[in-house]
Amino acid sequence: MVDVDTFLTALYVITDDFCQSRRPKKRPGPDASLSESEVITLAIFARWSRFSSERDFYRYAEAHLRAAFPTLPDRSQFNRLVRLYAEDIEEIALKLGVMLEGEAHPYQALDSSAMPIRDAKRRGHGWLAGYADIGWSNSIGWYEGFSLLAAIEPSGVITGFCFGSASTADQPLAETFFAVRANPNPRLKGAGSHFSGTYVADKGFEGEQNHRRWLECYGAEVVHPPKRNSKKPWSKRLRRWIAGIRQIVETVYDKLFNAFGLWRERPHELSGLRARLAARVALHNFCIWLNDQLGRPRLKFADLMGW
Repeated sequence: MVDVDTFLTALYVITDDFCQSRRPKKRPGPDASLSESEVITLAIFARWSRFSSERDFYRYAEAHLRAAFPTLPDRSQFNRLVRLYAEDIEEIALKLGVMLEGEAHPYQALDSSAMPIRDAKRRGHGWLAGYADIGWSNSIGWYEGFSLLAAIEPSGVITGFCFGSASTADQPLAETFFAVRANPNPRLKGAGSHFSGTYVADKGFEGEQNHRRWLECYGAEVVHPPKRNSKKPWSKRLRRWIAGIRQIVETVYDKLFNAFGLWRERPHELSGLRARLAARVALHNFCIWLNDQLGRPRLKFADLMGW
């Protein structure tokens, strides 16, 4: 267990090293009261589910973090700065994963999850009309929001992520994900870098033509269990082995949605959702790194912070 000051200091040092290694981002107007490193550090720290809302976090920051961040601006200015650095937060989220030492893994688990942002039964269009829409999830039923896709190492490290509207099927979402990984886009850093191993997925990513195209065009090999009525069924032992491999996906999504509060995200702007999602991924990977330094189990987050 670490106290808040120790946690923030370690996070700030890593973030500042990252920011110092890059060309400063130009922004219009006078200099902001917080540096880029300070904004990103606070944006990541704010994703703990201890804070029930942005307002709740800011009350805590003003009461307890003024000594460390004496130039803390008003909440609206801080939120604008977080949105400005969305791409940088995505990049550092994956850099934190790269920092973790360990042997290279021959596969990554790939899966999608519902990311609701609004009650599907509410009337009206909501804040993100034209981006979010209605989709179906086996776990929660019909929902309004987005579909989140993530690639995860067996150790629990998130190596890449993206999201699309809730109605987007797994195959086209994966197609975009693999395309961005194979042909990096500086404005879409969250997808991560090309992976030459195998992606272990579920039946939502089926389709021989899809698999052939993904392998030929993007070098992405995908395997998943066949349907129950398949002409080439897998043995029960093989299915159980694959299910064990993919269990890490459920564990990681539980961290994002519960430990880091993604389930109650109610964004007003797409850039804000993008920045806060990336901050949660960064917090997840940083907590794994910090547990490594402390000699603790990598995914033991519940008692990591001594509030």
